[in-house]
Amino acid sequence: MAEKEEGKVAAEGGAEAEADEEVEVKFRLFDGSDIGPLRCNAVATTVAALKDRVVADWPKDKTIVPKTANDVKLISGGKILENDKNIAQCRAPFGDLPSTAITMHVVVQPSSAKSKPGELYYFIENKKTNKLPKTTRCSCTIL
Repeated sequence: MAEKEEGKVAAEGGAEAEADEEVEVKFRLFDGSDIGPLRCNAVATTVAALKDRVVADWPKDKTIVPKTANDVKLISGGKILENDKNIAQCRAPFGDLPSTAITMHVVVQPSSAKSKPGELYYFIENKKTNKLPKTTRCSCTIL
């Protein structure tokens, strides 16, 4: 019986340790450079907060600069992270080694570059009626 209680206490202690878990996160930019690593609480820190931090810490010498956190997408483990999730929810199922930093890839997509639904419809309608300007096409053949 004492063994069961010890196991229960150890499990509860593990849950508390996980809730207070500090992780290091670094952000890989499009040109291969990094921001960070930053120390964050895995449960308390959301993806939206990380995006705000990326925008604030963005190097000024880059050609592409996000204006807002909405211009930034974070990718970890091959998945685009959702703003309302925390770091603990975004970790890969096989996990990272505890002593290593979690690397998240940063994609910048400015709001003005995103197409509006009307623009896509306009493009399709014009393509059907051939109102688009003709362009020279390459007729390369790869063998």
